[in-house]
Amino acid sequence: VDCHAHGMALLCMTAAFALSTPAYAARVGSLARASALRATAVRMMAIAAKPEGTPGTEEFKVTFADGADAKSPWHDIPLEAGDGLYNFVNEIPKYTTAKMEVDTKAPHNPIVQDEKKGKLRYYHGCIFWNYGCLPQTWEDPNVKGNDDVGGAFGDNDPIDVVEIGSKVIEMGAVTKVKALGVLSMIDDGELDWKVIAIAADDPMAKELNDIADVEAKMPGVVSGIREWFRWYKTPDDKPLNGFGHGEKALGAKEAKEVIEETHGFYKKLLDGTTDKGKLWIP
Repeated sequence: VDCHAHGMALLCMTAAFALSTPAYAARVGSLARASALRATAVRMMAIAAKPEGTPGTEEFKVTFADGADAKSPWHDIPLEAGDGLYNFVNEIPKYTTAKMEVDTKAPHNPIVQDEKKGKLRYYHGCIFWNYGCLPQTWEDPNVKGNDDVGGAFGDNDPIDVVEIGSKVIEMGAVTKVKALGVLSMIDDGELDWKVIAIAADDPMAKELNDIADVEAKMPGVVSGIREWFRWYKTPDDKPLNGFGHGEKALGAKEAKEVIEETHGFYKKLLDGTTDKGKLWIP
């Protein structure tokens, strides 16, 4: 292209100026982030959950892989899903009783049924919500909480999510969710955050943006979650679980702050700043 001609020279100068503006730089940054999110979505689509063994046996588990390459639902699935949403790994479908969880100590962290004293664990009644965790988060057992949670330390697990949508989500499914609030449960002296969220494609998702919306449009859900988790261990002669922050469910802003904090703890775990102990880290 001959940019030495007067008209083309002017055009090139104008283009160069436009490309140097902060607005253009911001636009490029925005496009780059969008491209990265699309690339992440493509990679995630390649990670598939696969049940192995017979449910109700010690051999049953849900593994994750990208083709022939084993993947971890904790480490290989990104926390953020774009547009302020998060990727939720479902461990326990609603209306079921088997106590399933990501095995943080096993290679590639499959979902397995928890055991106690050599026996598979079951809830004494079904759970009424989809229940799982957020990848790339970790409640650091070395970090002492503030007075709002009685100084409790983290429970050494990814942060839990209670998904309140209308659909039953399959075990191992990865779903985009909107964080609406969070409860600071204290379980056996450990801080065990419960993020309250809803699937982004749920019919109610557009109407719910904060915990106050849940209280107004789905009355009884927040108190139901609180009481279910308060009482669920008592049939095993365990004490009631407690809650920090005066038992209040904190809002979406605070939930996102807690998620970001636990993501920070996770990054320190991954880079070796925090000792991993018996946890499996790739």
